[in-house]
Amino acid sequence: MKLWPLVPAAALCSSLAHAEEVKLTPSVDARLRYENVEQDGLPRDADAFTLRVRPGVTAKTGEWSALIEAEATVALSTGYNDGLNGKTQFPLVADPSNLEINRAQIRYTGSNGLTATAGRQRIELADQRFVGPAAFRQNEQTFDALRVQWTKGRLSADLTYAASVRTVNGSRGTGARPSAIDGDNVFALLGYRTDIGTLTGLAYLVDQDEAAVQNFRLSNQTYGLRFNGGLDITPGAKLGYTASWARQSDYHRNPNDYSADYLFGEATVAFSGFNAALGYEVLGADGGVPLTSVQTPLASFFRWNGWAGKFGTIPPDGLHDLYGTFGYTLKKVGPFQNINLAATWHQFDSDRLGRKYGDELDLVLSARHGPLGASIRYAGYRAETFATDTDKLLLTLEWAV
Repeated sequence: MKLWPLVPAAALCSSLAHAEEVKLTPSVDARLRYENVEQDGLPRDADAFTLRVRPGVTAKTGEWSALIEAEATVALSTGYNDGLNGKTQFPLVADPSNLEINRAQIRYTGSNGLTATAGRQRIELADQRFVGPAAFRQNEQTFDALRVQWTKGRLSADLTYAASVRTVNGSRGTGARPSAIDGDNVFALLGYRTDIGTLTGLAYLVDQDEAAVQNFRLSNQTYGLRFNGGLDITPGAKLGYTASWARQSDYHRNPNDYSADYLFGEATVAFSGFNAALGYEVLGADGGVPLTSVQTPLASFFRWNGWAGKFGTIPPDGLHDLYGTFGYTLKKVGPFQNINLAATWHQFDSDRLGRKYGDELDLVLSARHGPLGASIRYAGYRAETFATDTDKLLLTLEWAV
């Protein structure tokens, strides 16, 4: 594991402690979650009851800041497969117990539109389809990286070199589910903002340089374009739209030789508290060989392809995801704010051979009260030719200051 990104963060924390006019800001967030999973083909249902706490402190002086944040996850129940405990009679809930440094970074934020961040950090790029923090899991995915961002007028640029990825497996990770995956990862985005949206060119070079992780077969290079924007239709009504295209192929030590296309389109409408979305995503396949379809090992998976989590690894024949969402949001009801009720339906099909994988229904009810947030989620996947029927129930309580 490469520790060099932690050195400048520790050094700056020490120097800031002795500097004048340093502002210290403590932070803490906690999340309590119960996740029940019923999965056909397994003898036991999963009952995962976990608590995650992240305490941290930020020191700031002038254009410089330093952040140190720990992460502790405690399994309050043992009746689930956390990916490391060998309890394969239960469905997987990838929230193992953990204690580690989640973030340790220094940041320069200049008045010239330049921001540079070094150390262990959270990275969210575009819609997190290719690079994100996997924030829904109790253990966050962070990056030991150097990131430079620049904005000037309508232009923006974002360049990252990441030497290591800290996975959701936490400090106990091992083997095919390691705590960290080293590699020379490079992420680059160049954007131009217009009056109707932003056009972004992107390049993601993912180097999964660990033989135990699919024998290097998740290393890939992806180049593409993304357009995202919105328009006011009438007073109080807004139309949003996103379109993406990318081409992915093998990279670095990947023994496979493949190339496949990625396509995505989504339209959203919001009016008087109602909101709706219609989207279609294609993760293309090459010749039907495992791991030669479009793969996104650094994505925030919960945001994509249903909450049942059947498509973290894209099948050899690729994936088409046609989905629709309808929801309603109330700003305030009694002591509660931002009450949101939404339903999403997915139809999953293959990219090759015209197979129907299955359907999924996702439901959510969430609300906030000051620093407290609560949600109830349900996911029901019904299999036809891929995986097995699965039902998930998730109850979450969050608190952050």
